[in-house]
Amino acid sequence: MTSPKIVVIGSCNIDFSSYVPFLPKLGETLYADKMVITHGGKGANQCVAAARLGASTALIGRLGGDSTGKHYLKDLQKNGVNTDFLTISEDICSGTAVITVAKNGDNNIVIVPGANSKVCKDDISKATSFIMNADVVVFQFETPIAATVEALQLLQKGKGKSIVNAAPALANPDGDVFKLSDIFCVNETEAEILTGVRVSSIDAAETVVYKLREKGCKVVVITLGAQGVVFATKEEPTPVHVPAKQVTAVDTTGAGDVFIGAMAYYLAYYPDMSLKENIRRCCEIAAVTIQTAGAQPSFPHRRDLPNNLFQ
Repeated sequence: MTSPKIVVIGSCNIDFSSYVPFLPKLGETLYADKMVITHGGKGANQCVAAARLGASTALIGRLGGDSTGKHYLKDLQKNGVNTDFLTISEDICSGTAVITVAKNGDNNIVIVPGANSKVCKDDISKATSFIMNADVVVFQFETPIAATVEALQLLQKGKGKSIVNAAPALANPDGDVFKLSDIFCVNETEAEILTGVRVSSIDAAETVVYKLREKGCKVVVITLGAQGVVFATKEEPTPVHVPAKQVTAVDTTGAGDVFIGAMAYYLAYYPDMSLKENIRRCCEIAAVTIQTAGAQPSFPHRRDLPNNLFQ
């Protein structure tokens, strides 16, 4: 069995996306223009995003025993994702996300974990060979943190790097997720939950970088949507701002997942590329995504992107 270069340990969700003029206020009822049902979940999204760029990928996680879960499994395989360690849990439904998307591209999301909540240490143990031989292993917080920590500890003896995307954020996660991650990535909302600092500017993002470094993170990446990205490393501790390409957003759902999937791709296939250039290219790919509605349906294939992103 050939081990993939990128392994993602994470979630699969069925996304129900409603498109409205603006996000509703508390207690407000709106009529949506349309509703679209697609495949999502941060783990699967990041895996599919990397696969569409040409990466060899595998997804470790769980789907429900319902018809939607079995259909999703086939769709992942069509996208070139290795599903050898993606388990079907017959006794529970697949994960679900209810997404509301405003005309300006903003969104809010409610998640029902379903089978994602069943991901456990045993799933990690079964996939040891894939994890140990991967160049990059990616994590999020849509599956139980105990399994994440188990895999991060295992990876310390492996050859690959880890990306921990702490989304959705937890106020007080296991401290090992900070210390064991090679790259720790969050958006402005998640950064505030983790540090208590409201990220309303580039300067505030830089403050958050320092706070996350104090928690033990080696590399911190803060994504700021249209404002770009702020990052810092152990070797270069002064935060660096990478601006984003300005485009008209149609739907920002999944943009952060495309960013993570692209980062994993460049780490695996362009290991000598600077982190700044990696991030610049990831921002450009994410900008393509937000110009089309939906999560996975908006993810670009390599053939859809400029050649200079692969030079």
